[in-house]
Amino acid sequence: MLTTPPEIARLRLHNQLISHSPARTPAEVVAWLGAVQAQDFAGAKWSLALRLPGATEATIDQAIRDKTIVRTWPMRGTLHFVAAADVRWLLPLLAPRIVARTAGRYRQLELDEATFARSAEVLGRALQGQRRLARPEVYALLEANGISPAGQRGIHIIGYLAQTGLLCEGPREGAQPSFALLDEWVPPTAPLAREEALAKLAQRYFTSHGPATLPDFVWWTGLPVGDARLALQLAQSALTSVTIEGNTYWLADTLPPQLPPPQAYLLPGFDELMLGYTDRSAALAPQHRPLLNPTNGGILSATMVLDGQVVGTWRRTLRKKGVTVELSPFEPLTAGQRELLEPALARYAAYLGRPVV
Repeated sequence: MLTTPPEIARLRLHNQLISHSPARTPAEVVAWLGAVQAQDFAGAKWSLALRLPGATEATIDQAIRDKTIVRTWPMRGTLHFVAAADVRWLLPLLAPRIVARTAGRYRQLELDEATFARSAEVLGRALQGQRRLARPEVYALLEANGISPAGQRGIHIIGYLAQTGLLCEGPREGAQPSFALLDEWVPPTAPLAREEALAKLAQRYFTSHGPATLPDFVWWTGLPVGDARLALQLAQSALTSVTIEGNTYWLADTLPPQLPPPQAYLLPGFDELMLGYTDRSAALAPQHRPLLNPTNGGILSATMVLDGQVVGTWRRTLRKKGVTVELSPFEPLTAGQRELLEPALARYAAYLGRPVV
């Protein structure tokens, strides 16, 4: 029985497919988690691969080319990876609220319905027939048709057209994202009624991210509290709850027979283990919170996790023949902790296909 925050952290490692994963494809990982924040493209690919035994960066790139996972803006106004089979019910469930909340920014940028409609017409015509355009090409096409992409107008146009179901990202063109028509990129799927979609989302979240609280779910989805509470109620038959230190946590109604022994992991900055909760105290000591967000902005540092606890941060520097990994522990590492980190470094090296120093 769960009784302490450290036990919450260890169980989250298991349920998030980090310490144990039966997944065999990137799409299975993404579908299990519901969605994976992907504003940091390189970090998001590593998030998927560390949950997929034997996966390399090429594995994730191939899944994008195979159209089994899609990068788009379904929730919180932020890029996420979603499974292709889920994108058509996630967008109408979550994106309209984000579009409505962004109305003020649209007005600042002088983006109105007529501009969005004209942009949709131009891009819809240009992308027909499975065509793709890199982001600079999208901006140039808009400019050529009298629609200025300057001053963040371009990315807001792309985001709006993705959130309303016209566009999605395709494979990268060098360092640039490319865009395609969602209807051509992803096969059609049967629509879900709103309550069915809410129940499905809640079950996905609490099964994969649990133990988690209702406020965690509200933060992660961006849903109004009332809708989130309804979603939890609709999914409740597949879940169980436990109260720890006055907080009610929800999770799948079956617990693993035993959790694995302590292991170390190198997680990217926006990994779901950190970003999937509004309350990170089960894994992150209060005195270390500022070190995870040193600029007090929207960037979260990559984390070193040992037995469910964040023990430091790390960063990589790509070299011609390898990659340098700089570890910044919060406190000096013991010999045993350093030994546990060796498999994590080896796993990252195998993922990149280059030696790690």
